[in-house]
Amino acid sequence: MNILSVTAETWELAGISVGVVFTILIALVAVLGIFTVVAKKTKATTAAVTNNIVSNIQASQQAKAVSGASEQDKAAIATAVYLYFHDDHDHESGVLTINNTQSNWGKVLNPRL
Repeated sequence: MNILSVTAETWELAGISVGVVFTILIALVAVLGIFTVVAKKTKATTAAVTNNIVSNIQASQQAKAVSGASEQDKAAIATAVYLYFHDDHDHESGVLTINNTQSNWGKVLNPRL
């Protein structure tokens, strides 16, 4: 097959294919551009909302610090400290023992074994 034996329909199909690819590429660039504009606008809004949330959290933490810790908070802290200092039950020897054992599960799947 050489260039002279290519028919007009072949060139037409090639042109349509290239056109479709470039059209999709242009649409993708446009969509990404729109996303960029929207992201820049929402970034400012998100920053304002975040600052508001942070100030509310700080205010509630200050109020809680003034009122003192509850009995449940004190119990949770005491339990955590006790478990941290008395965690002697989970000492490992650090030695791995690997024993080769023969099993027949492969023979069930493959009778030639």
